[in-house]
Amino acid sequence: MPLRITDSIEIADWELVERFQRASGPGGQHVNKVSTAVELRFAAANSPNLPAYAKSRLQRLAGHRWTQHGEVVVVADGHRSQLRNREDARERLSALIREALERPKPRKKTRPTRASKERRLKAKSVRSKIKANRRNTED
Repeated sequence: MPLRITDSIEIADWELVERFQRASGPGGQHVNKVSTAVELRFAAANSPNLPAYAKSRLQRLAGHRWTQHGEVVVVADGHRSQLRNREDARERLSALIREALERPKPRKKTRPTRASKERRLKAKSVRSKIKANRRNTED
């Protein structure tokens, strides 16, 4: 089942690799017997479905989850059910990709106003007078 990110972007099944492993945490003996944790790998660098700007932004957003081979690795082991962990991993990956698709608004350079400069200088001089009054002048 392909992973739908937006109306126009869909990740094919062949781009996603799921591995199941034993999870830590609650579950008692069940944890030692069943592989419920999910490691979801997405080959983002080779994906034909993502635009180039989204790939570079995804690499920055993924951080340590981005591998040397250009894959994003999402590990989900918060639930006791393998199905819920799979859904959680897929949802977290799609949220990360959606965030990478948003283009950040460019920052506009601004300058401080004359009044704010004057306020800053007045505060500095007031502080300077306070400290000057603390000095011992009997030398």
